[in-house]
Amino acid sequence: MCGIVGYIGTQPATEILLSGLEKLEYRGYDSAGIATIWEGEINCVRAKGKLYNLRSKLEQVEIPASIGIGHTRWATHGKPEEYNAHPHMDTAMRVAVVQNGIIENYRELREQLKSQGTEFRSDTDTEVIPHLIAQFLKNLPEPAIPSSPSLFLEAVRQVVHRLEGAFALVVICADYPDELIVVRQQAPLVIGFGQGEFFCASDTPAIITHTRAMLPLENGEIARLTPLGVEVYNSVGERLKKYPRLLSLTPTAVEKQGFKHFMLKEIYEQPGVVRACLEAYFNVNENAGSPATDSPINLSLPAELYADLEQIQIVACGTSWHAALVGKYLLEQLAGIPTQVQYASEFRYAPSPLTPNTLTIGVTQSGETADTLAALAMEKERRSGKELKYQSRLLGITNRPESSLGRMVSHYIHTLAGIEIGVAATKTFVAQLMAFYALALDLAYRQKTVSPEKIQKIINGLRQIPNEIEANLESQERYIEQLVHEFEETKDFIFLGRGINFPIALEGALKLKEISYVHAEGYPAGEMKHGPIALLDAKVPVVAIATPGSVYEKVISNAQEAKARDSRLIGVTPHNEGEAAEIFDNIIPVSSVDELLSPILTVIPLQLLAYHIAARRGLDVDQPRNLAKSVTVE
Repeated sequence: MCGIVGYIGTQPATEILLSGLEKLEYRGYDSAGIATIWEGEINCVRAKGKLYNLRSKLEQVEIPASIGIGHTRWATHGKPEEYNAHPHMDTAMRVAVVQNGIIENYRELREQLKSQGTEFRSDTDTEVIPHLIAQFLKNLPEPAIPSSPSLFLEAVRQVVHRLEGAFALVVICADYPDELIVVRQQAPLVIGFGQGEFFCASDTPAIITHTRAMLPLENGEIARLTPLGVEVYNSVGERLKKYPRLLSLTPTAVEKQGFKHFMLKEIYEQPGVVRACLEAYFNVNENAGSPATDSPINLSLPAELYADLEQIQIVACGTSWHAALVGKYLLEQLAGIPTQVQYASEFRYAPSPLTPNTLTIGVTQSGETADTLAALAMEKERRSGKELKYQSRLLGITNRPESSLGRMVSHYIHTLAGIEIGVAATKTFVAQLMAFYALALDLAYRQKTVSPEKIQKIINGLRQIPNEIEANLESQERYIEQLVHEFEETKDFIFLGRGINFPIALEGALKLKEISYVHAEGYPAGEMKHGPIALLDAKVPVVAIATPGSVYEKVISNAQEAKARDSRLIGVTPHNEGEAAEIFDNIIPVSSVDELLSPILTVIPLQLLAYHIAARRGLDVDQPRNLAKSVTVE
């Protein structure tokens, strides 16, 4: 989950590396460091904590190097201290390495190196790598492999064969000052092409201000960047023909544009995200969907993906798992297809029994979530060679189609949220909901479980949602900003929802935990009396989602149970519901829409509630402690 960046070219590398790390700090901010080569030596500067600490240190030195590597760390092996910060170097300080990922056999390698006299300065798994590279450089005869253009490249390649795990590496060596070696093994890494300069990074925002020409490396590939160009090789050292492509992402997408935090900016971008999804997923013709016309849904998914479909299983993590729970509701209630939602981390080690004609959906906003990718890969493998009805059908839902997920699956739904910098997911969650609405309606249309007229009515309702979000944001934010003054000392929250809004209660609780560090739990409202009600008293506020529909009266009844235990009741409900006004101490109003569409509206005040509680407490909203945006390690 760490962020890595590298540069080789003609400009001073330090500022390029720092600005790249600023764009990657959402991947980890326990420590940071950079290493550059200047006058035959490696200059390495590291600092504990956030990136501004590293910048302060670098202001005291001026190193006009034109090659370097940088790292921002999310601690896995070793405490978040400066001595564990990357880059890590060999004993002679001639090789420097930054890594994203985990070396699973590092203990064995560390003990071998120790027995040979190597002294270690850190507790990390990464430090074995520069020592091994230095050892190979010393022992490999020149030329080691006739076809290899570089002894340095060959040494890195040999070392990679000794490493087990999922990782990406960027390596420099003082004895090879015009070479930067990058490796991808089950962790994301992209190369950027400039004019006489080349970049590499864990993610495209780090280098988009310099170039839009990108080349994602595939698993097992190793690349050599020099001032003259980029060479890509496979794991056995054979050179590959690879071509970069232009990304549509623009530099302004990673700026705050006047908002105090990225999270708040991304909350306000949600109406535009919904409009983009509506435009992409649904045909404009309002008469579409009648028996005489084509489907009103435009996902471009082949008929064989749906053929004889008997079951759907969804694997996801975190916020994506909550979106999948809404998806389950939609797929079962609209398309009539039994659907399971699994934590990807659990599915990997206890998969469901193989069932025929099953569609497996992986949901990950980054397309790089390690557990989700591993679960899909396992499902693909265990169904290979089976008879046709048991063979794998994989579908991805992701915000990054150029990601590992996009390359793994044959078909995907692009969620069109744009780049999301805030660690706590907001607009990507809403975009995932839109993908599930489109998928469920597409299946319902093809399976004829819902009439074309009803499908069109639902789509017409969806088309009103962006305007409703905008209207709600205007009325909600100022009220919520004032309301949170009353919760400065609150340590616990309960969120309640039923039916399609139960996952929204879970998501509201997660947002509060993530950025406010307030203990919060989400429950199905009807389950309160079966145990959790024991938690309630005057110090525990209860947030209940009560939207008109099949379970409205039930939620109101459950809220009354909480009020009887002296809890402060906050209702996410339409303002004009008379019964709600009598029950709730505070109402955060949402527009009255069809219950089926309500999650897109009810989640937004919960995002704002978490945001303003965190901001009121002076917390780092965009970079909450212990978290990273993309979980690329197990």
